Amino acid sequence: MPSVTPSAAASGTSRALAHSNIALAKYWGKRDVTLNLPDVPSLSMTLSALTTVTRVEFDPSATRDELVLNGKLQEPAACAKVVALLDRVRAGAGLQLRARVESQNDFPTASGLASSASGFAALAVAASAAAGWGRNPAELSDLARSASVSAARSIFGGFAAIEAGCSSARPLEVPAAASELMMVVAVTDPGPKPVGSTSAMQLTQGSSPYYASFRDSAPLAYQEVRAALLGGDLERLGDAMEHSTLLMHACMLAARPALLYWNAATVAALQCVRELRRDGTFVYFTIDAGPHVKALTTRALSERVSAALQAVPGVQRVITSGIGDGARVVSEP
Repeated sequence: MPSVTPSAAASGTSRALAHSNIALAKYWGKRDVTLNLPDVPSLSMTLSALTTVTRVEFDPSATRDELVLNGKLQEPAACAKVVALLDRVRAGAGLQLRARVESQNDFPTASGLASSASGFAALAVAASAAAGWGRNPAELSDLARSASVSAARSIFGGFAAIEAGCSSARPLEVPAAASELMMVVAVTDPGPKPVGSTSAMQLTQGSSPYYASFRDSAPLAYQEVRAALLGGDLERLGDAMEHSTLLMHACMLAARPALLYWNAATVAALQCVRELRRDGTFVYFTIDAGPHVKALTTRALSERVSAALQAVPGVQRVITSGIGDGARVVSEP
């Protein structure tokens, strides 16, 4: 992805697009809460079908930063991370103006589909361009990460990884076999999840007796996921991905109070994936902090997997996605 250049911001306005990403090796927990650094390494696949478009305008007449999300003006208290990211851009660009931010997701927001990843990646790109503050991809990843660790990965297309304690992600070069991977998302509840990820991480780190075991095991799971992906061993990749998912949810379940994001349709969708695999279909599951099941499969098998998950009682919608591109400036419609 090219750097954002000052020429993209002649009017003080810019519009950017970013895609959500789903972690194949899970991130959970913060090494430094103030700096928002991850406690464990993670690796993700950017999804073309889950998109955020964000427009940033630095307005001389504005008295405060304003966020309109999915057509609804947000209360100032809900905009703290947005304002903090804009403050970093203003400091870097030598700018004093307040901004109006308009952001739209084409998939459920704050429900466990990584809308914060695509949202803050798009915001980082749009705000930097609108301010005329040229940033390269690594710098944009660091900027996005300051608001959402997962957003650091959405700056990049394809597959990306961020190491424990690091401030930016890096893209991964994968073999041809991995380029055929698809993700089938079974949406089981489109509403916002009851506990946001940041609060849930802090609860888990502070109260779960299994968090230390997760923190110690996660790097090994990450290395297995990474090695399988880079080696084109898709069966091993799927198995390692499921292991990483269940490690994370096990420590969440042991928090007090327990963090149980799953519903009946979540469990039924998991069973569906397992049944498909027993019948010889290449498909493996992953679940983030939310009720939705994401099924990793190949392009050739994606219609079969999608149809099976759509038939699961309680699954409200199925989204089939290929591998997405990185965050980028786009023209006004």
